[in-house]
Amino acid sequence: MTDDYLEAIAAMPRSVYERLLSAIETGLWPDQSTVSAEQREHAMRAVIAWGEQHLPERERVGFIDKGHKGGDHCDEPQQLHWVEE
Repeated sequence: MTDDYLEAIAAMPRSVYERLLSAIETGLWPDQSTVSAEQREHAMRAVIAWGEQHLPERERVGFIDKGHKGGDHCDEPQQLHWVEE
């Protein structure tokens, strides 16, 4: 990404980020027009770049918590039984 692009993303207000995110999720712009595949791709890049600059890691689009397991031990394995219909 160019410095100009990153500067533009840094200056983008949160409200624009939220509109882009909504357009990606729904496939529609606020005026109810359809988001094209090219627009979706550009919006996704902008949302990811904005999140990297402004949000903690846990709040970013696509974050996957790879933390530790919930307890001290795992559940006992259970045998699977196939049911034929």
